[in-house]
Amino acid sequence: MKIIQSDEVFCFSMDAVLLAQFVSLPNKGRMVDLCTGNGVIPLLLSSRTEGLIDGVEIQERLYDMASRNVEMNGLENRISIYHGDVKDALCYLGNGTYDVLTCNPPYMPVVGGEKNKSPHVAIARHEIMLTLEEMIRVSGQLVRSGGKVAYVHRAGRAADIFFYMRKYKIEPKRVRFVHPRRSAGANMILVEGIRDGKPDLKVLPPLIVYKDNGNYCDEIYEIYYGGKGGV
Repeated sequence: MKIIQSDEVFCFSMDAVLLAQFVSLPNKGRMVDLCTGNGVIPLLLSSRTEGLIDGVEIQERLYDMASRNVEMNGLENRISIYHGDVKDALCYLGNGTYDVLTCNPPYMPVVGGEKNKSPHVAIARHEIMLTLEEMIRVSGQLVRSGGKVAYVHRAGRAADIFFYMRKYKIEPKRVRFVHPRRSAGANMILVEGIRDGKPDLKVLPPLIVYKDNGNYCDEIYEIYYGGKGGV
């Protein structure tokens, strides 16, 4: 698989890879990835399902990259990229259209901290164009009843994520915290919910990214390379 990206805009990171591996997928059906950036999550999902996948990206340069990535990998018949605002997605994607929705959204509120000097990176990292609540509200509209929604976010936003998911009728069902090292606190959260689901949250074992010697743990090697990393 080939992926076009640029440091000047915003490169995908481990967050996207972990989300694409974490989300539960049907063999077929319809899926959508919000804030898709250069389309990395739809590309990765295409290796796990035969279903149709849409991506939504507001930044024209990233939308162009995503479209070219789809074409370069010969996936035009399975992946469609939309250039638009997530807040308006209901208008062009439809209510209850999808079986699965994923999103790696901007993590940082606009208030507090200096925004990145690059406007492309600032929009990708800060809630300038899309807030957490807006993203979750749209998620609840786009997935069908019983459909699944999965996010990756900062662990410190867990309470907000759970609150808004329940507010918009997405019941949290699976959660996994990601720790950089065994001795460190969680810095990421992976969460999956079901539209109109019943309360029953399963907390999965933590994912530790690095061993004490600085190498990736075996699970990360498996996700990235399809095999264990040895020592």
